[in-house]
Amino acid sequence: MLKQVEAGSGQRLEGDETGRGADLLVRSLKAAGVTRIYSLSGNQIMPVYDACIDAGIEIVHTRHEAAAVFMADAHAQITGGLGVALVTAAPGAMNALGALYSARTSESPVLILTGDSSVSQDGMGAFQELDQVSIVRPLVKSSQRPETVEALGSALTDAIRTARSGRPGPVHIALPFDVLETETTFVPIDPSRFDISDQAGTEEDCAALLDAVDRAERPLVLMGPSLSATRQGDLAERFSNALDCPVVVMESPRGLKDPSLGAFASVLSKADLIVTFGKPIDFTLGFGKPAAPDCRWIVLDPDSAEIERARRNLGTGLIHAIQAEARPFAESVIGCARRETRAARSDWRETATRLIAARSEADRTESEGRVTPQALTRAVQSRLDKAGESIVVCDGGEFGQWAQAGTNGTRRIVNGPSGAIGGSPCYGLAAKLARPQALVYALMGDGTVGFHLAEFETAAREGAAFVAIVGNDMCWNAEHQIQLRQYGPDRLIGCQLSDARYDLAVAALGGHGEFVSDIADLDAALARAEASGKVALVNVLIEGRPAPSGTGH
Repeated sequence: MLKQVEAGSGQRLEGDETGRGADLLVRSLKAAGVTRIYSLSGNQIMPVYDACIDAGIEIVHTRHEAAAVFMADAHAQITGGLGVALVTAAPGAMNALGALYSARTSESPVLILTGDSSVSQDGMGAFQELDQVSIVRPLVKSSQRPETVEALGSALTDAIRTARSGRPGPVHIALPFDVLETETTFVPIDPSRFDISDQAGTEEDCAALLDAVDRAERPLVLMGPSLSATRQGDLAERFSNALDCPVVVMESPRGLKDPSLGAFASVLSKADLIVTFGKPIDFTLGFGKPAAPDCRWIVLDPDSAEIERARRNLGTGLIHAIQAEARPFAESVIGCARRETRAARSDWRETATRLIAARSEADRTESEGRVTPQALTRAVQSRLDKAGESIVVCDGGEFGQWAQAGTNGTRRIVNGPSGAIGGSPCYGLAAKLARPQALVYALMGDGTVGFHLAEFETAAREGAAFVAIVGNDMCWNAEHQIQLRQYGPDRLIGCQLSDARYDLAVAALGGHGEFVSDIADLDAALARAEASGKVALVNVLIEGRPAPSGTGH
């Protein structure tokens, strides 16, 4: 007799659909709005592949498991929806862990599904038997292994809601093979099961925050990665206008030295009140120490653990803590602020804007040798400015920082607070598939491109025609600069790279390649790359300069 299960709840009801656990899983994903899964195949997940055919869910088949997670991360950031990665058991799942850490720190709602050995073989030494839940749990908001088909639907519902609520982030479900193969009966899936209710905070909290901002002369608002313009549109701008104070979104591991924020450190040191919206008080803020000694802090965060961290790092400087979800609370504050006359602080906003826009290296573009990083990013920005919609991906060590400081599109993806590099070909691919009409540029160093070079074959196969720029200084320049600063020029080791022709490699993988060593040839090469209609890589020999640091750092 077939079991009768309501997908998404685990409750037994009369139903009229039959299939395997894999069919229940995939139809539930479809009801949750999933239309594309990034995956690398493997034995234990073949039932899910089979179920995707009938559900009409596209599978983008990658060349590495980490690439699938990076792509799901970018998909979530660009679309505002759930990114889904599907990988096989044990070694496949372990290959995905680095990218999963990046998704966690970037606050991206990603669901990673991993194949698993059968429950019926637990403890018997099954093929690729591994306690994945214990290993993955520290990297995600939740990790589950449903051991029956009845538990599968509710596990998926819980995971998706968890990924999207509070501080967004990745979640994990291990899929035992026998659970995927179990036959069952289930009722049609109700999409409302995946809805979440925003926790916007109290009116008292909103009033307390507005009162503190009104009494401050130089208030500063800091927002975390999930509130970036790419994900939340003009939220930060509207908040700044409503309260007449500067608002800064932080999403870089370089924190106060994020080159796209110019002399932000000096803005922080001048503030007399700092309000954080989902921005952890961590290393990116110098643990709060660079602020003025008498600066007051208000911390809003959905996670009690982050509020406790703020208490430890800020001490008596923390005057108020609010546990609520950042985006809905920000909207509540904007609504309350509109009903009253707020204090005007245009001079402070203008000062902050000027300092954040400062670029001490902006005019140092001349070089007797290779193309400079400034000249390269300026040429790319000129192309982006001509596009109606554009997405720029910035990834890597020193050149990645030049890219962050010198380029900006309609949307932007950076390699996030994790500090990991290498995901940019994957980010570019997923961004182009999500927004095919957009001009997508992915800027990376020659060290960075080596991590997922094979994904250019995936992009060619999938028709994801984005343009990759490799700023090629034939060096792991971030570490090279550390060696120069800390050990001296006679203590350089292990950071040199070759003059490998990455452009030819991409052409061989089915894309378009360009090689540039003279600035005079750059714009024409970029134009040819865009016009090729293929994924393209422009390999540009550059001078290996230290990353920009803005001014006042």
